[in-house]
Amino acid sequence: MHVLITGGTGFIGSALSAELLAADHEVTVLTRQLIEPRGALRYVQNLEEIDDRARIDAVINLAGASLAGRRWSPAYKREILDSRLETTTAVLQLLRRLDSTPGTLLNASAIGYYGHHGDERLTEDGAVTPGFAQDLCRQWESLAQQASAMGVRVCLLRLGVVLDAGDGAFVQMAQPFRMGIANWMGDGRQWLSWVHRKDVIAAILFLLQQVGLTGPFNLTAPQPITSRDFCAAMKRHTRTLITAPVPGFAMRLLVGEMANELLLQGQRVIPAALEQAGFEFSYPDIDSALDDILGT
Repeated sequence: MHVLITGGTGFIGSALSAELLAADHEVTVLTRQLIEPRGALRYVQNLEEIDDRARIDAVINLAGASLAGRRWSPAYKREILDSRLETTTAVLQLLRRLDSTPGTLLNASAIGYYGHHGDERLTEDGAVTPGFAQDLCRQWESLAQQASAMGVRVCLLRLGVVLDAGDGAFVQMAQPFRMGIANWMGDGRQWLSWVHRKDVIAAILFLLQQVGLTGPFNLTAPQPITSRDFCAAMKRHTRTLITAPVPGFAMRLLVGEMANELLLQGQRVIPAALEQAGFEFSYPDIDSALDDILGT
């Protein structure tokens, strides 16, 4: 199989590329970096570099500016949105001009699609409430769905907070605990719908193979937790000296609008569609995930 990945050098994309190559697939990665090809791994800086006659079996669209990259100024919010829509538009243009249309598009999204619902359990058909993250995901998914009109199978990957060592959200989340300080943000009762990066990669490979599956899929562990639960789990796996929660007003002063959208509120999301399709999580609970991530 020849797989095109946008965002293939990022936190998820790099691990996914390695797994695909290990399974003897051919991988092309869209990246801004100038990188020489290595065996079955090729890099392009623009999708226009791909010849019309190229045979691509699947596209995995992960590209987009980080939501937590910096404070949400109006300019950065525009960058967050444009980076996703512009890359997805380029993917659609590629699909239209290829002589042989790829059979599958797996398009990233996020559980921010649902907005905030307190303690309500959210499956893929859950209701939505408005907000910046919700509008971002709605526009991104709507654009990606246009590939369906070309006969492409579209799966929408509604990602939770992806955890693993070395990069991503876990590095910042774990930093206070490494200094002996256990904490949570705000009242700590907001939901954290997390997922181990290894399960994200396994789920993507699963969806590539299950050609009868379409639509949205929550890529979250089956057991979401609250911020206080995460603190308690980290205390079981690290040595802490004090517990010092971070007040909500301090987070709002520090990062502004992002605090309300991403840190002080959350979603209690369940991966119903994946589980109904027969996917099994290797790390269904936070303790098994932390055992692996922290090597405890």
